[in-house]
Amino acid sequence: MPDQWRFPNRATPQGSSTYYSLRVAPEALRDDLAVLLAWRHQVRAVLEDVSDPGVARLKLQWWREELNRTFAGEPRHPLSGVLRQVLERHEFSQALFAGIADQAESEILRHQPVDEAGLDALCDRDLGALFELIARCHGSSDTLLLGTARRLGGFCARVYLIRDSGALARQGRAVLPVEELRVQGLSAEALTRREHRDRLPELLPSAAARARRILAASHRESGKLPACIRARTSILESLLDELERASFDVCDQRIGLTPLRKLWLAWRESRRDG
Repeated sequence: MPDQWRFPNRATPQGSSTYYSLRVAPEALRDDLAVLLAWRHQVRAVLEDVSDPGVARLKLQWWREELNRTFAGEPRHPLSGVLRQVLERHEFSQALFAGIADQAESEILRHQPVDEAGLDALCDRDLGALFELIARCHGSSDTLLLGTARRLGGFCARVYLIRDSGALARQGRAVLPVEELRVQGLSAEALTRREHRDRLPELLPSAAARARRILAASHRESGKLPACIRARTSILESLLDELERASFDVCDQRIGLTPLRKLWLAWRESRRDG
């Protein structure tokens, strides 16, 4: 495997939650897991780096076609070539990768989830699918366990939405369901304006409560999941605690954890396997 895609790579930089979660994965799997995260990173980079929606959709379509070629054994991109090797070692569904691309396109088009179910689907298609891929990479095939992995991915996605809601709102991207905003006399377009965006601290506690309910519903089976999934979940739960302590003051700042805190949380989860 080329060094640029090995662990750590651009999708798992030192100091990040992904880095510390993969540090507690079995050494033999770390590079494969890093490739999965690198593929998602490349797809999401289209959303983050290209401002013109038309151009972004064209670039994303190229990655969709490249995904088809990769599963057919004819990859063109260097990352796809490495991903093809990973596919040969593990049992993955192409639909999981396609779902991640679908969610990126939904965000490019500024689609807004209508209700909580729609927000659940948004989170499930992205980090939910990634967490299922990670579980499958560890050999998990139990339907119940894979479903738990997806829910925990959805939990993490919701925490990231809360953390980044100030920046996302400025861009007119999804932060809260349309119905919930409507009750407050708001809309995604309204949140692009500072006077409305300042209301985020009063809106986000309900989003945090919803995230915690998702986490609680997954508690029974979560202990059977790979340590790297548990570590990432623990880090994001701690981040949610920090967001709550800061009264969700996220309009103009990005609240995070120190690398040392992330390392300790990941290490603690790894010890539970001992």
